Amino acid sequence: MDDKVRGSAVSRPSERAILLDVQGLRKTFPRPDGGELLVLDDVNLRIRDDEIVGLLGRSGSGKSTLLRLIAGLSQPAGGLVSYMGERVTGPPPGIAIVFQSFALFPWLTVLENVEIGLEALGLPSAAIRRRALAAIDLIGLDGFESAYPRELSGGMRQRVGFARALVVHPNILLLDEPFSALDVLTAETVRTDFLELWSDGKLPIKGVVLVTHNIEEAVQMCDRILLFSTNPGRIIDEITVDLPQPRDRLEPSFRSLVDRIYIAMTAGADAQRRLARVDRLPGLGIDTILPEVSTNLLSGLVERIAGAPYSGRADLPEVASALHMEVDDLFPVAETLQMLRFVEIEGGDIKLTEAGVEFANAETDMRKQLFGRNLLAHVPLAGHIRRVLDERVHHTAPKGRFLDELEDHMTPDVAEQTLRAVTSWARYGEAFAYDDQSQSFSLENPT
Repeated sequence: MDDKVRGSAVSRPSERAILLDVQGLRKTFPRPDGGELLVLDDVNLRIRDDEIVGLLGRSGSGKSTLLRLIAGLSQPAGGLVSYMGERVTGPPPGIAIVFQSFALFPWLTVLENVEIGLEALGLPSAAIRRRALAAIDLIGLDGFESAYPRELSGGMRQRVGFARALVVHPNILLLDEPFSALDVLTAETVRTDFLELWSDGKLPIKGVVLVTHNIEEAVQMCDRILLFSTNPGRIIDEITVDLPQPRDRLEPSFRSLVDRIYIAMTAGADAQRRLARVDRLPGLGIDTILPEVSTNLLSGLVERIAGAPYSGRADLPEVASALHMEVDDLFPVAETLQMLRFVEIEGGDIKLTEAGVEFANAETDMRKQLFGRNLLAHVPLAGHIRRVLDERVHHTAPKGRFLDELEDHMTPDVAEQTLRAVTSWARYGEAFAYDDQSQSFSLENPT
């Protein structure tokens, strides 16, 4: 490993060696009806020597799937992945991966868990032990070699996962949300320690690919950030991070970059369809995938925006920070309120509409009426279910009747999720009722 400190701009990115080249990558999964679900489409990216590249996007954008394709654990439906100039057709020896879960063998000690990563290389026992001990020392677990995973904290277990990946001296380290299973303080400590080792040139790796849905984490760690759309996953933007390490989250330049990413994510290809202004929401139909967001969260966000210090209009990054919410937490709530016409989202800001202000100021019963009215008017699936119930003599319909319709456009799991979401919202707004025992909808409690 070179002794130079990373981030010192010793060469322009375009001059650095290409470690990984992904061209026109496409990935599909089979559907029960015999069709295919497109998960990734036309993904193109390059990873160069001496850089950390972040893959940032919502859950379902195919980021982890892309990581598995890069690692050779899965094969694409189209396009290719090249590592060091050679096409990837199976797990290449120079790429290692750290998963979100700790993935340790509970019956093995820390030392044995790290050593197991070297056994496939056929090294002598003495070399395996020496390299494993060096990796354990590097990630700060010296003294815990004989401990079992059950004796370690979450942060320590994830450090073992890092050591097991680093011990094989990979050129590229793939990180699949490695800090998301940790509490906030532990994640910050492990993240900071990793960045310090990377910046000091002490890690035996040349490049890092980080999958995350945490915008601040991406800005803190990465040299470049690739933003992904969903359904299917595509790269919709690339943002260069020119801030020196270590990076201060409170610095105006850091906050400005976070704001820029929020704006880009809410103006991206798929977000533009879902987060457009209230007077032009194209693409919404009964086949629109709906997120499972509780009405408590919806009401809570409206109340927060209506109150001080926002008074009806707020900066999304500021709201996310104040509520300790990440992209996967905040965006579904904001999207649902947008779809219901209670808010507008544009340029990274969220603003209450006239209906949103009325909802914020209303008492409970009136809130339910307003919610039910907007649900039936602006969420096509809800309106569709209500029309079917209105037209039937007994005002009932089986769940399967609507589930079959949804499965023509989405996977069974997503169809179930969408139907659960609209059912929960309809119950709150008293738009229609659902009985789980009979698996049927009715107008038992019509508005």
